[in-house]
Amino acid sequence: AKMQKYLLYNAVEPEELPILKELSTIEICKVWSGMSRHIYRQLLKKKAVEIGVGSFAVVPSHASVAEGKVLPVERPMFILSKTLKMFYNLESDETKIPDETPVVQPDFEEIAANTHFRQEIVEQCVQETLLCFAGALRDNKEVEFTFR
Repeated sequence: AKMQKYLLYNAVEPEELPILKELSTIEICKVWSGMSRHIYRQLLKKKAVEIGVGSFAVVPSHASVAEGKVLPVERPMFILSKTLKMFYNLESDETKIPDETPVVQPDFEEIAANTHFRQEIVEQCVQETLLCFAGALRDNKEVEFTFR
């Protein structure tokens, strides 16, 4: 399975990240901003996007409004994969992707076309970034991943 590669017993070595070493920070941000726009478009189509360490999905939620009234709303969320949570011993609320939501893989071809990077570069960049993310989880480091 794709996700197995993010279950790390050892620290991530620099040689496992050849593309990240090659790209500038700005280029890496461009790839992820293309990824981010792609995910956003899928969420608008009521699809969830699985990226190896978890999935982005729109889930039903409730918002409190005035006088204790509660409104049903939908909110976009990142849901960490169960296996990853168990492996790294992480606590988080049980959030389920609604059954009627189709789960898709990112379309790297489309993202590449929109970011003017080669498809392999986009795919590798995303995978290596996620490897870093997994490495941070493994080492119990604070991680800040900002998505618009």
